Amino acid sequence: MEGVFPCISWSCTPCGRGHRDASSGVDVPIYTCTTAQGTLRADAKGELATEITRVHAEINHVPPAYVNVVFSELLQDSVYVGGEPGAPLLIGGWARRGHPQEETTRLALELSAAASRITGIPERRILVVIQDSPARSAVEGGQVLPDPGQEKEWLSRQEA
Repeated sequence: MEGVFPCISWSCTPCGRGHRDASSGVDVPIYTCTTAQGTLRADAKGELATEITRVHAEINHVPPAYVNVVFSELLQDSVYVGGEPGAPLLIGGWARRGHPQEETTRLALELSAAASRITGIPERRILVVIQDSPARSAVEGGQVLPDPGQEKEWLSRQEA
């Protein structure tokens, strides 16, 4: 859905906008993992997507079905670090403001460690950024998103 979330992807291809899970009617967080082509094996992508989903669901207390993970691979000559060609793994995500900062920090740390463990990329080459904004800054289905902890009430209003 256009305009639901701010762009979180360094490459903006695809744009890191949230998507609606038609079965739940609730916004679905999205993580964009950006790398140079050939950096990640297909099986590592699947394993990383599973682990990002597990960690996000556990820490933010949402069902795993709410989490989308998208991989964006850029041409080798399109990725630079410090002005030099590089092969980092950039993971961007969006969270509604209101989650305790300690949990958001834990989320970023756990995602970085998991990404390194799964992909073999050293953590010094992994950047994880969890952007947040107030839930009231996002609208889906004509309704302002709920603050963390208010999802059940929001869903009941959607179903009415």
